[in-house]
Amino acid sequence: MKKSVIALSIAILFCAENSLDRTALANETQAKATIAKVKSSELTLEQLFRSKSYLGKAARQLKFSQDGRFLAYLWNPFNEEGSDLYIYDKETGQVKRITSPSVMKNFDAPEDWDRFEKKLAQKEKEVAERQAKAEAQAAYLRGEKVNLNQWEEAAIESLKKELAEKKAKDAAAKAEKEAELSKEKNAAESAKQTQLAATQKQNGLTDADKTTESKKDASTSSTTGASSNKEKKDAEKELWELRDELKKKLAKEKIKPNDLYPGVENMVWAKNSNELIFQYRGDLFRLKMDGTNFERLTKTDKTERIISYSANDSGYLYMDERRIYQAEFNKGQLRQLNPEFIHGDEVEKKYAIANTVLSEDKQWMAISATAGPSDPSKAPSGRQVEIMNYSDRFATAKKIGREVSDDKRTVPASALYIRRVSDETMRQPQPVFTNDGGDVWFEMSRVNFSKDGQRYTFATWEREKELLRIYVGTSSSDVKPRIVLERRGNVGHEVVDVVTPQFTPDGKQLIAILDEQGFRQPYRIDIDKSEASAILKGDFEAHQIVGFTQDSQSMFVLANRDDFASMNIFKVDLSSGSMTSFGKPGDFHRTSVISEDGKNIASVAGQWSSPPELKVINTIGDNAHKSNSKTLTDSHDPAWNAVHLLQPERFTYTNRHGDKIQAYVFKPSNWSSSDNRPAIVYTYGGPLGDRHIIETDSFQATAYQFSMYMAAKHGYVTVAVDPRGHSNYGRKFSDANWEQVGKPQTEDLEDLVTYMDAKLGVDRKRVGLTGWSFGGFQTQYTMYTKPDLFAAGIAGAGPTEWENYNSWYSGRTIGKVDRSKPVLRRYSLLPLTVGLKKPLMLVHGMQDPNVLYQDTVNVYRALLENGKESLVDLFLDPDGEHGMGGAVKAKAWHKKYESFFLQHLGRVR
Repeated sequence: MKKSVIALSIAILFCAENSLDRTALANETQAKATIAKVKSSELTLEQLFRSKSYLGKAARQLKFSQDGRFLAYLWNPFNEEGSDLYIYDKETGQVKRITSPSVMKNFDAPEDWDRFEKKLAQKEKEVAERQAKAEAQAAYLRGEKVNLNQWEEAAIESLKKELAEKKAKDAAAKAEKEAELSKEKNAAESAKQTQLAATQKQNGLTDADKTTESKKDASTSSTTGASSNKEKKDAEKELWELRDELKKKLAKEKIKPNDLYPGVENMVWAKNSNELIFQYRGDLFRLKMDGTNFERLTKTDKTERIISYSANDSGYLYMDERRIYQAEFNKGQLRQLNPEFIHGDEVEKKYAIANTVLSEDKQWMAISATAGPSDPSKAPSGRQVEIMNYSDRFATAKKIGREVSDDKRTVPASALYIRRVSDETMRQPQPVFTNDGGDVWFEMSRVNFSKDGQRYTFATWEREKELLRIYVGTSSSDVKPRIVLERRGNVGHEVVDVVTPQFTPDGKQLIAILDEQGFRQPYRIDIDKSEASAILKGDFEAHQIVGFTQDSQSMFVLANRDDFASMNIFKVDLSSGSMTSFGKPGDFHRTSVISEDGKNIASVAGQWSSPPELKVINTIGDNAHKSNSKTLTDSHDPAWNAVHLLQPERFTYTNRHGDKIQAYVFKPSNWSSSDNRPAIVYTYGGPLGDRHIIETDSFQATAYQFSMYMAAKHGYVTVAVDPRGHSNYGRKFSDANWEQVGKPQTEDLEDLVTYMDAKLGVDRKRVGLTGWSFGGFQTQYTMYTKPDLFAAGIAGAGPTEWENYNSWYSGRTIGKVDRSKPVLRRYSLLPLTVGLKKPLMLVHGMQDPNVLYQDTVNVYRALLENGKESLVDLFLDPDGEHGMGGAVKAKAWHKKYESFFLQHLGRVR
């Protein structure tokens, strides 16, 4: 049934005119609802974590045309490679697919498509075989008769055939060569014999005078004399030799990113007309909305990246590495806009272009440059950490860069230049801002111009000084930008990446994201008074500005005002701060854009009951999101409905400090609050941008899918929780780890277990804990410091020694660092391992470049040294990185989880 539904989906989405039929899409949605659910007792992890994910790609690169009529986006439906260009026409309500493999094939070399098609077939075969192997292994363990070697046998037979064909081909070539050599030899021998006969005749010799000797071959062979034992050994030797050859072949044929059809990478709209330029495989193409076919603009062996149209749409701007060029449609002229700097020999710091930002009117450019040695090979190299690879006969090592808290920093000196685009012959400007670099932590935001290009703004953060500054400068002036806002002290470590000051369209207001009242929200910066005033009121996060209305009276933001687990779109009146929501309640909005006229929103949004899709929302009129919302994509496999047996229930509880903690729970179908069930808790607990676990559109593998499975299949109560430490709950949460990492989360987990015991029908003595990455650290910390709280724990890829983790994170979230010594070792888990009393499984990918595998080795050693050998297990992926996925796929490690928890928590009684 699955194949027919997918085929129906594709047929509906793409009719003969490549347009999207809304009625058909509604029928398809109805068809999904009719898919029969798998029985809870029959659900398997092989079905849930099948080799091909049920969830497809989300639309990206959402961009409205200047007049708001058209929306361009990159996307492909489930089961298609790459991301192609689609255009939604608001007037007709139709979607047209512009690019596709069959269309773009005409612009590539045949050899490229030979590779694309060959590698696609290889990928599909590998995915199918991986699923078939998983199903067969499950059947074998159930006692069914299954040939588990069938795939290896087939691969070896195929290899033998390939080798035989190659051998035959080589033998034929060799025979041809030997025949040619033999022919030449025979000719030479014939000539020699003729000469010899002539000489013998001349000397009077006859054949009777010649003696001949017959030799017999001293060696004889008899196949009948070979022993069966020798044949067996020869066969075994041949098999291992073939396995070695097969391993080499698989390594050689491993699919690389450029082996599959990529689709379109980016696009930009013209300013004054409905046309766009898109980028495909490093070349540029022009598409007009008049119905004509698109045309190719470039065809080189370099990668060109489109930036924008020129100010009057007469040409376009693109970049190659760090150089920006302007090309004209009707002329052959090509001009580099950001020429490299000219340096005198006496100049101490010679700057090279790092990146360039152009004003919207394309009259001004901001060039960020860095200083360094003219020979990059002479640049100082940072710490290199070795990661071992055990795939070959003998282990090999690869090196990765790793800057830790006690490393001296070598930040290059930097400078910012503001230059008029049209000034070709003018002397290069002096920098308007410089930083000396060195052993410091300095960060600078992107430069943003006002809409008219007359002013620019940016922010800087100096970590050691705890100094945040916002600057504003005048493009046409040689005067350096002035500081319009300065904050010293703790400004909230999660502000640095989002502060990004920007002007309203009329250029009269400067807006920046600050954390002045405990939550990241937009503030109006008074340039003259150097003051910041809050635009919004309330305890919620709103750190993503999506856009402004043309009249500069309102802006659009993403915020979790009504629900910490969702992220809605709000229109904010800049004078009053009043907020109007437009998205569907409960949806989590990710990628979102606003049309230039502010009348339409395009956003990828969804929730557990309806996975994320691209939606267009009209902002005009009351209840616009209810009556004027359209869904443009259908990205996911309908077969998901068959295994999506339960949806979680949201709940909150109050911790000992009075904080509201967000969580959700999966309850089995026959649950009662008076039950005494085993339970599992999933936690993360670390700050990172806006990441948290309780998100209404997240189907995270362990927190959601495995938890659903354990509830449906085994009757467990499973909970996912966001304790203090997470981002997107305000500074009290995201700063909670500072100099006490793990402690606040453990308090909240202890309060959670009390709540579960009272409200969720669980056996307090049979609650397990698990988490990944920071959650792996948190699981261990809690198991060591509160040894009687959880009955068992699984810790995945957890950093156990913060002095060895990346300093960009640990130095701003864990504790104050000293680059002369590893002071963060005070937060190491190794001394705490003495406290472990309950079973713990450590999980890690051995080639993890993020949280190094050595962290798990070291904590495992400490556990053994402390006599915990009967309590600790190791589960490793020899080829896995931070998310595993090498030899161990999602199904495999959750199989291990299932076995571990059933063993130590038991079954429902």
